[in-house]
Amino acid sequence: MPEGRPPCPPFTPETARQKVRAAEDAWNTRDPHRVALAYTPDSVWRNRDWFITGREEIVAFLTDKWARERDYALRKSLWDFHGDRIAVRFQYECRDAEGRWWRSYGNELWEFDEHGLMRRREASIDDVPIREADRRIFGPRTADDSDADLPLR
Repeated sequence: MPEGRPPCPPFTPETARQKVRAAEDAWNTRDPHRVALAYTPDSVWRNRDWFITGREEIVAFLTDKWARERDYALRKSLWDFHGDRIAVRFQYECRDAEGRWWRSYGNELWEFDEHGLMRRREASIDDVPIREADRRIFGPRTADDSDADLPLR
């Protein structure tokens, strides 16, 4: 039996939200090996100006990313879905090696195989410097965190 990562397409409003929350939860672990298991072995990515193919490259990319982006904390929000595709908006905050804080805003387009593994991910991301006092994402969601839409500022 092929490996899988439910929920699987075609997505419903409920299963699309579950898929987005599962991705957010996994990325907030900052465990590249765990995150990579949600993607097909030959998954293709565009992340900013990086082009990545396969789980090994995903692990290497995420290992480097989380070494640079300290105290990384992410929120994802379902934007839309259809069939085997999901569109997501996200924001994350992190600090760099010099201690400066950043908020990154982005959109992702996801495409899944029949087993619920992501075979394609395209991410467009913009970074904005913020003051530490302006932070609003302080780690993974807690049980009482809502799925409210992300504010623009």
